[in-house]
Amino acid sequence: MSGNWSIDSWREKAAEQQPVYKDKEALKRVEEKLVTLPPLVFAGEARNLHRQLAEVAGGKAFLLQGGDCAESFAEFGAMKIRDTFRVLLQMSVTLTFAGSLPVVKMGRMAGQFAKPRSSGIETKNGISLPSYRGDNINGLEFTADSREPDPERMIQAYFQSAATLNLLRAFAQGGYADLHRVHGWNLDFVHDSPLTERYEQLAAQIDKSLSFMAACGITSEKTPEIVRQTEFYTCHEALLLPYEQGLTRVDSTTGHYYDCSAHFLWIGARTRQLDGAQIEFARGIHNPVGLKCSPDMDGETLLQLVDILNPQNDPGRLTLITRMGAAHVAEKLPPLLRALKKEGKNVVWVCDPMHGNIIKSNSGFKTRRFDDIMVEIKEFFAAHKTEGTHPGGIHLELTGQNVTECIGGALKIADADLSSRYHTHCDPRLNAHQSLELAFLVADELHSLHNAKTKENFLGEIERR
Repeated sequence: MSGNWSIDSWREKAAEQQPVYKDKEALKRVEEKLVTLPPLVFAGEARNLHRQLAEVAGGKAFLLQGGDCAESFAEFGAMKIRDTFRVLLQMSVTLTFAGSLPVVKMGRMAGQFAKPRSSGIETKNGISLPSYRGDNINGLEFTADSREPDPERMIQAYFQSAATLNLLRAFAQGGYADLHRVHGWNLDFVHDSPLTERYEQLAAQIDKSLSFMAACGITSEKTPEIVRQTEFYTCHEALLLPYEQGLTRVDSTTGHYYDCSAHFLWIGARTRQLDGAQIEFARGIHNPVGLKCSPDMDGETLLQLVDILNPQNDPGRLTLITRMGAAHVAEKLPPLLRALKKEGKNVVWVCDPMHGNIIKSNSGFKTRRFDDIMVEIKEFFAAHKTEGTHPGGIHLELTGQNVTECIGGALKIADADLSSRYHTHCDPRLNAHQSLELAFLVADELHSLHNAKTKENFLGEIERR
């Protein structure tokens, strides 16, 4: 996979979206410190995820990625982690039941700090300062001291990520993820929802299934690995390369390099240059990796990137995360699907309906319309149906908290509501209610897909007989 790759070969390439640190000695000390710190995740966990993503690539599972646009030092706390974990569990149970597919759960958590920016400079009232690039680089406050990139922030990001992962592992394995508890949370959502009647029907079906499992002896006590526990992975954008290199380790079992800052890393649309530093770094690590595909992506360039990142065409190694925008997906996605299908490329196709649908509201807030998000998802499924490819997952910016950052949804959040609970440090997120509502709507798509496959398999069996 790696060719003439080394852990620092990315430094010979042009590195986009990197901060300029004035104190080079301080940066060197931080990089040396990162190398000595324990890994945040383990190579074996990344390999397990790789195998599960291979199932997604083959149409036998579905991927759910979600979490903050950018994690924050100031808003860090157990309840925030719990709430995001909980809403992802709620969504996964809904999707699993509707699509009759296992759901691979991945949080934009424990490392999603750095953010690419369209401009390196921000100007307010005639004063220009470096743009905010995420809490592991500089501060949100618009002052010269805050906006100065500080390498020590990488150390703080590491320890916050370690604490987040510790709690996530406890939630995933310690009983918090018990299916009966998740079902109860869904019932709470049902009682507060304008779509109560529809959701109560699905909740009753889930309850019936859980009762049947219990009657068969599949209970939390007897089969904790099925009912009481779950697998949960972390992911973030591989943007701040000194941090990523500092946490890359050689796996003692295989001798391969793994970036142990997360189970899964992706390359953003702004840093996917064929000869760029981020692509160079990602091609040599053995984690499963992702690549964001924006409307300006063409089939030829995508094929070149796929060959660089996954030269062995290994299922589960590469996930393509399309972020086209509701207005462009129907036109821009099908040519990419056809190009890769023609060449027999084994990839996971995931829809990011968030990043192509940002607007500025009349009240001046950066926001997204819930309807635009759903249009992009529906067009994503429609394109895959037409092209005979598998819609493998969704990638969302969301929070388990009751924020008002995206317009619409069943609760009809309006422009005038945005100011009441607009807390994001960067891009607007779906709140807990909107996230679960979206899961039920995506479940409709998965249910239709499952029914179509069942019918196709049935007709194929008749023909063979």
